Amino acid sequence: MGYLKYMREAWKRPKQNSEMWRQRLISWRREPSTVRIEKPTRIDRARSLGYKAKQGYMIVRQKVLRGGHRRPGQHGGRRPKTQRRYLALDINYKAIAERRASAKFPNCEVLNSYWVAKDGKNYWYEIILIDRSHPAVKADNSISWISKQKGRVNRGLTSAGKKSRGLRKKGKGSEKTRPSRNATYMRKAGRQRKVRPMR
Repeated sequence: MGYLKYMREAWKRPKQNSEMWRQRLISWRREPSTVRIEKPTRIDRARSLGYKAKQGYMIVRQKVLRGGHRRPGQHGGRRPKTQRRYLALDINYKAIAERRASAKFPNCEVLNSYWVAKDGKNYWYEIILIDRSHPAVKADNSISWISKQKGRVNRGLTSAGKKSRGLRKKGKGSEKTRPSRNATYMRKAGRQRKVRPMR
């Protein structure tokens, strides 16, 4: 049995009351929200999601604030009844972390992400980013497909994005989820999607 299997078993029940865990969270709270790190904290999870220790791959630790998301610009005055103070998001914390990390590194694409820690205020995720223009990435047949894509995380093509779109389920009960819920609605209503003209 390899060492990665032992690490996987240890991360199933992390010792969150240990001194090492406490000191780690204290140091992470003082860091910026987006931090590039040299190597993944959970090497077993990163390897299973496609990470390789080679050029073109990078790991970013992203901090996301827990709790509700307030609508920006709510300072007073009249507003519609339907405009609530808090946003009702249809994406999870992991998808938010992926979008923020992708915005910090616009030349990279998000491959996947995984959970590393949480406390009373924050979640921490580590994002696997790939430089789509790197020669080592284009030469690798197992990952060269990502160099042809752009904005995967904003189009809901990552694993966290597919979960919020309802694409984790197949078969009975998920007939209206493919290719997307909006496309199904347009087809059933007999409407045509508005295509913006190219400039």
